[in-house]
Amino acid sequence: MPTKTMQRKIYKPSEIVDFIVIGSGASGGIMARELSRAGNSVVVMEQGPRMGPGDFEHDELKYRNLSGITNNPNTNPQTFRSDPNQKATRVAGRNPLTYARIVGGSSAHFNANFWRLHEIDFIEGSKLGPIEGASLVDWPITYAELEPYYTKVEWEVGVSGLAGASPFDPWRSKPYPMPPLPVKSSGVLFERGGRKLGLHPYPAPMAINSQVYKGRPPCAQCGLCGGFGCEVMAKSSSVWTVIPEAEATGRCEVRSDSYVFRIGMDQAGRATGVHFFDNKKVEHFQKARAVVVCANGSETPKLLLNSATPQFANGLANSSGKVGRYLMFNKGGGVAARFENPLNEYKGANVTRVIHDFYDSDPKRGFYGGGGFDARSGGPLTWGQSVPDGTPTWGPKFKEYLESYNYWMTCAGHGTSLAQETNRVDIDPELKDAWGVPAMRVTYKDHADDIKHAKWMVERGKEIMDAAGAVQIDPGEVGAANGGVHLLGTCRMGNNSDTSVIDKYHRTHDVKNLFLCDGSSMVTSGRGQPTQTIEALAFRAGDHIAKFARRGEI
Repeated sequence: MPTKTMQRKIYKPSEIVDFIVIGSGASGGIMARELSRAGNSVVVMEQGPRMGPGDFEHDELKYRNLSGITNNPNTNPQTFRSDPNQKATRVAGRNPLTYARIVGGSSAHFNANFWRLHEIDFIEGSKLGPIEGASLVDWPITYAELEPYYTKVEWEVGVSGLAGASPFDPWRSKPYPMPPLPVKSSGVLFERGGRKLGLHPYPAPMAINSQVYKGRPPCAQCGLCGGFGCEVMAKSSSVWTVIPEAEATGRCEVRSDSYVFRIGMDQAGRATGVHFFDNKKVEHFQKARAVVVCANGSETPKLLLNSATPQFANGLANSSGKVGRYLMFNKGGGVAARFENPLNEYKGANVTRVIHDFYDSDPKRGFYGGGGFDARSGGPLTWGQSVPDGTPTWGPKFKEYLESYNYWMTCAGHGTSLAQETNRVDIDPELKDAWGVPAMRVTYKDHADDIKHAKWMVERGKEIMDAAGAVQIDPGEVGAANGGVHLLGTCRMGNNSDTSVIDKYHRTHDVKNLFLCDGSSMVTSGRGQPTQTIEALAFRAGDHIAKFARRGEI
């Protein structure tokens, strides 16, 4: 990591840089490092502020409920509807799509679960055939093509785990660079219940240091990972890993508090740079030879649609009409369980054990869907807002429930979501944000198979916790999704320009010097934890884009 005294590169807006990377999260940080290390000048545009380790807080109310580091519904509003024939409306007090709005993006506040996709994920369309009401198709790349980049992610950013511990894991070319994190009480009980049922629990692969790695310390066992930044830098977020390495080249500027609202285009149909607001809401234009959008699965399509020109009347890279479509969240179902003795789940990384016996979709179940379970915990405020049926929400019995926090854990199921063309992000015809930019409109309704699979997962979660010896089990309610944090599929990759937005190298089919790489690129949802795949795609895309630049093909 660069020292605090290192002078950071600053480019003038009038300078034509080689690449603008929009977004500094899981994919944007990697893209910045790969392109700047390849000798290119790079400006990273990030909507939110840059925070140091000491700036992060463990204030659950602020971070979970008051948009402490996430997109704020008061300034960055969204609308939602479950049917494209309905008028979309705002959801009181929150946005349906949530993501971090800081340097590091959602890699700063994610739980750090790091699952690779399996070989089946890339070829489900041809293996399973069509599913009514869905668009289940193969990826234009295979697991074998992405495997070297999965390995690169693990060793470059730092991942703890135990290779070979799960009989269901796909093949790998190298073990994890760090041993697993210490197991928690929830992991011990989860493993006990799973093994009683003949299942195969194993140490969770996590993007959290279990020992000193590349100068960053191991996990401090604070107990609050999901939704919070890591003040000891043990979580392998881009702000602590690849972004400092990009800046160390002397060719990369990370420009925080810079809200890109439109991509500039010339008459020849090429991107020329980006229009953005600084922290005083003053508009600027940064020139560039190429633009790489890594903003996330909601902000990326919003930006493309808001960048419409007379030549691209329906938005940039949207000749197929697919920009913003096929939104996926990862649907899952699980249970909370109470045990006889205290678990002390307020300490340690959120997740330490995983079960992948149910990873594949099984036709015998009668519906599409697969995924995994993990044992986890959450903060007391978040937990206290989910009261089991039959428990009073006031008085002595409610007090007893709140005081029982230390006896509870969660068996969480994470699954698939089917891509549907009607599930999308587009532009609300009326609502604007605090900068006067048209806001995003979200249309989403779960496929019937997603609901069936989530309910099936609840039943499996009950079985695991019962076998573990739980004295009380509270099944999670499976309802219609009205939002999500895994924002996937909205600018899917593919070989056919009529049915996809980008090619297999992440170049948009319509604009030669415009690239997209983030959760929007994904063709299927995977099984619940997409971040490692997003980062592997970014390493692969960065490799290819840098080669294109060297050959003068941009």
